[in-house]
Amino acid sequence: MSNIPEIFASDVFNLKTMKERLPKETYKALLKTINNGEHLTPDVANVVANAMKDWAVEKGATHFTHWFQPMTGITAEKHDSFISPTKDGEVIMEFSGKELIKGEPDASSFPSGGLRATFEARGYTAWDPTSFAFIKDGTLCIPTAFCSYSGEALDKKTPLLRSMEAINKSALKILGLFGSTAKRVTSTVGPEQEYFLIDREMYSKRKDLIYTGRTLYGAPSPKGQELEDHYFGTIKTRVAAYMKDLDESLWKLGIYAKTKHNEVAPSQHELAPVFSTTNIATDHNQLTMELMKRTARKHGFKCLLHEKPFAGINGSGKHNNWSLSTDTGVNLLDPGKTPYENAQFLLFLAATVKAVNDYQDILRASVASAGNDHRLGANEAPPAIISIFLGDELTDIINSIVNGTHYNGKDMAEMEIGVDVLPNFPKDTTDRNRTSPFAFTGNKFEFRMPGSRLSVAGPNTVLNTIVAEVLDQFYEELKDAPDFQDALDTLIKKTFSENMNIIFNGDGYSADWPVEAEKRGLLNLKSTPEAIPCYVLPKNIEVFEKHGVYTETELHSRVEILLEEYCKVINIEALTMIDMAKKDILPAVSTYVKELAKTAKLAKECGAEASFETELVKKLSSLSSDMYAKLGALEEINLAAHDITDMQELSTYYHDKVFTAMQELRCVADQIETLVGEKYWPYPTYGALLFYT
Repeated sequence: MSNIPEIFASDVFNLKTMKERLPKETYKALLKTINNGEHLTPDVANVVANAMKDWAVEKGATHFTHWFQPMTGITAEKHDSFISPTKDGEVIMEFSGKELIKGEPDASSFPSGGLRATFEARGYTAWDPTSFAFIKDGTLCIPTAFCSYSGEALDKKTPLLRSMEAINKSALKILGLFGSTAKRVTSTVGPEQEYFLIDREMYSKRKDLIYTGRTLYGAPSPKGQELEDHYFGTIKTRVAAYMKDLDESLWKLGIYAKTKHNEVAPSQHELAPVFSTTNIATDHNQLTMELMKRTARKHGFKCLLHEKPFAGINGSGKHNNWSLSTDTGVNLLDPGKTPYENAQFLLFLAATVKAVNDYQDILRASVASAGNDHRLGANEAPPAIISIFLGDELTDIINSIVNGTHYNGKDMAEMEIGVDVLPNFPKDTTDRNRTSPFAFTGNKFEFRMPGSRLSVAGPNTVLNTIVAEVLDQFYEELKDAPDFQDALDTLIKKTFSENMNIIFNGDGYSADWPVEAEKRGLLNLKSTPEAIPCYVLPKNIEVFEKHGVYTETELHSRVEILLEEYCKVINIEALTMIDMAKKDILPAVSTYVKELAKTAKLAKECGAEASFETELVKKLSSLSSDMYAKLGALEEINLAAHDITDMQELSTYYHDKVFTAMQELRCVADQIETLVGEKYWPYPTYGALLFYT
């Protein structure tokens, strides 16, 4: 292992490197841009660009790229070399301030949801100086925002940056009422990333994994996750080598990779970083997913980031740990030792509770996707119903506030394990709830609904915006109050009283919970076609426009993009299932049945018993006929989708009709798989995929 402090951020043009390479005044000017959002002058940009280029070239870089995050959910980059021709036919290495702060990639082929016509190609990338440039594969990568020629956001980062500014302004106004000296409030995020590793050779034999990222067919293996022996188990040597290589790659890019372990499902793992400012955490998570996949190839693996690669075992999520911090080092969601006396904490807690309750629809929409629909509510992830877990202590405090009763407080108890040699240690005042979509976990909220492939930009844009809105409402109620303390106490009590319906500390997997949630007035948006249109409800358009995060036009474009993506994903899956059934599965069954029939005939000619072969031929013939009929039904249903032009109607059709037909086809095919001899089955089975050596 390399010396970690030496290699950490060695490929990042961070503050340390800037301080070493930039003139003192230039460095100070850039800090004002990074910390205070002050305008960067062309002169300063030129000096920064030249120093950045020299550093990158010294480290072997030959090209630069504006690295951005379009609405595809992955990153994009166009590479330009540093070379510039001279009059004598030679070249010099140049990089200007203009090239640093602005790029012009072709915007015509990225999803725009109607914001851009195909012939309108111009788009701009703008440098985000708050997220440091880095070197990847001999290229200087400059994190940027991406917008259209007419100024609309075409990416996931621009709205995120807007929302971060919104929460900063709103939180500072509230903090001013408490006499705080803070000058900036930032949202922070630590996204825990789950993923599967499977053998690449096995992967290459599965069309469904190649085309869709998940298995569209597959009978359960004799062993799954029922023994719970993989979770936190000893990491296989081959996987450990992969994780070591991945850690080093991430550390060189300044990514705080902290925790790694086996997850619940066989071949499933998790990586968790230390918290970062939200836009940096978003950039880092995009890089993490990319490096996970690239490092896997080096070790003979395929990294699967689909939310549900295998039926019948746990899928993968991305737990989004969200909090708010000031530039003075205060975590605004840290209760302290006596949370019942911490009025500032209680106010920010109340704001978050109210925001999640008022805007549960768009919070649910922010994690909606075809892949995540398989995972939510499947007794492995939170249900699609948004609720908040606060734990016993905070709930008791809130109840005492609402009921006007005295709260005595809970002392920190010692954890006694009952073995003398083991040390006692302080016991947390509350347990954790793994079934809650939005759980308070000490000094942050863990939003557990995002899927493993999702960019965390979306849900954090929503969180920042809705909390900013409630903080603004609070400010209006408190700013002119004749007695601030009385007004504060009244506001906190009123807010918790009116939003108790969203607080639920029980079992989110219980069959009783959806019934109870409906009584509480909570939404149960089970699918992507149900959830996505919530973005453009009048109240949601109003809050996004008020805080300058999205325009109404940008919101409508995102609804169009996300629904279209959903339809395309289901269509690709349907076509892949049809292709696999026609070209591989049914021919394999036919070959096996033919061999069985030959064996039965030969046995009978010899006077031997052939009941096994005869019965199996009958059963497989019946099932294959059923499968063929369901295959035809899927083809017909999927073809009919092409006649639907309205995107909302089309997405609903894909969910209700096409996906249902896919499930019916799979059900029969998976039964057939359990009966066909292994050497005849055309694809690696679940057992082979999940339990490699």
